Amino acid sequence: MADQNRKNGVMRGIREIKPLNFFFLTLAGVINAFGVTIFLFPVKLYDSGVSGLSMLLDQITPPFLTLPLFLILLNVPVFLFGTKKQGLPFTVYSVFAVGVYSLTAYLIMNVLPIDVSLISPLAGSDLLLCAVFGGVISGIGSGLTIRFGGAIDGIDVLSVVFAKRIGISIGTFVMIFNTLLYTVCGVAIKSWILPLYSIVTYFVGSKTVDYIVEGFNRSKCAMIVTTKAEEITEAISGQFGSSGTIVNAVGGFSRENKKIVYFIINHFQINRLKQIVHGIDKEAFISLQDVSDIIKSQQK
Repeated sequence: MADQNRKNGVMRGIREIKPLNFFFLTLAGVINAFGVTIFLFPVKLYDSGVSGLSMLLDQITPPFLTLPLFLILLNVPVFLFGTKKQGLPFTVYSVFAVGVYSLTAYLIMNVLPIDVSLISPLAGSDLLLCAVFGGVISGIGSGLTIRFGGAIDGIDVLSVVFAKRIGISIGTFVMIFNTLLYTVCGVAIKSWILPLYSIVTYFVGSKTVDYIVEGFNRSKCAMIVTTKAEEITEAISGQFGSSGTIVNAVGGFSRENKKIVYFIINHFQINRLKQIVHGIDKEAFISLQDVSDIIKSQQK
């Protein structure tokens, strides 16, 4: 029975794999390799996560152990290890993206007529330019990979698997890993300048990933606490062309019966929302929060 369930799970995972995603994952791998090999690797700046560890190992090991080789050796086992927790489609997408990343890095560094041995072909030896543009471009590649179902760095899997076990958040786990990585880099190369610039790369890259995955114009969730919920809902629905949700509530101090209007708006509608709500109820309380995804049910 266990073998049959495992087989059914594998078949279900295979059916969930979308062929079109491989096109975007190929694009993501190429973009990531371009950012790392053109801007970071030539000036010995370090990417974050397993990719950054691979770059360090490339520097301190014999010449035949190269960055593309370490990308495969360190990432693929991690993705295979996380298959049970992350699912088969995620593992397939991730291994494919890392393969494209590694192959493209090899072509840029060893086949194409591009010299990446001493300085960046585009930014020269300017460490700040290399850190910023390397972070942005590699962040675009990483973000695209996540957006289309995979990951291009094993640190994502390690953080999901181990962060909860040791009682910290995923973000804290990644930060600790990168802090240790950059500390080791500084000790290994006997300089702190490059590791410190690498922190800039990490920060810029992580913000770029957020924008690619969540979008540039994230929606806002407005929670309006009021005694005039029906009037407010009618007014904002008429203004914005969509309805809100009314939830019953009780004031924590006054014990007065109130209602909460839950409404989704975009960044440009915030001021108009405030005007409408306070025009109807001057005592209304408005709370705004970022919303990264809005998933609507598909009605048949």
